[in-house]
Amino acid sequence: MSDPHKNEFSGRTDAPGKPDAPERMDDAGKNSRSSREKILAAVKASQPPFRELPGLPVRERGGLQELMEKFSKVLEAIGGTVYIVPGFGDIVKILKEEHPEAKRIVSDCHELASLAERPTGLEDPHSFENIDLTVLRAQFGVAENGACWITEDRMIERAVPFICQHLALVIERKDIVPSMHEAYDRISSAVYGFGTFIAGPSKTADIEQSLVLGAHGPRSMTVFILDVDVQDAGFY
Repeated sequence: MSDPHKNEFSGRTDAPGKPDAPERMDDAGKNSRSSREKILAAVKASQPPFRELPGLPVRERGGLQELMEKFSKVLEAIGGTVYIVPGFGDIVKILKEEHPEAKRIVSDCHELASLAERPTGLEDPHSFENIDLTVLRAQFGVAENGACWITEDRMIERAVPFICQHLALVIERKDIVPSMHEAYDRISSAVYGFGTFIAGPSKTADIEQSLVLGAHGPRSMTVFILDVDVQDAGFY
């Protein structure tokens, strides 16, 4: 009769009630661990020497007029529209001409009270689904890519700049920086919950290389640059 406590594969006899002895690592396991340690040691020994990050080259900021011109040309090239205006009165006039069919206009600008409703930001986000035009004040623009930086506290609700049919942003002439280097320098110490760069209307050409505007956001984007030195509003 065979011993019921004898393992037929290993020939080991296990006493009842006693745990199995831990299995020993075989030669293959030892070799695998040894190879891993050798590889990691070789990688560690082959690290390049520490080097300080190179300094950024000195960039020419350019004059306010030059930055405004570059910002306008870039934004127009990606489908946006730029107006240089002396005040909000001109913004109201232009928006009425450009969007005569707009039924619901919202804005966080108290200067546009005669044109747009000013939500509190406490509304149900779903209530903004039928916005035709949104007008917001962005913090600044970036000349090299035509983008505007705006944070959540100026969006009314973070969905508003993206759910509306048409978006208009207002910036001041002095608040245009040359490049993203200066842009990140400017926001690096800022305190905000959510912020984003917006450049041009929403567009995609994923399907059959056919360009579609407004697929994921506004169908148009207009930027008003406030410049008190201009005599009258103008299309750049």
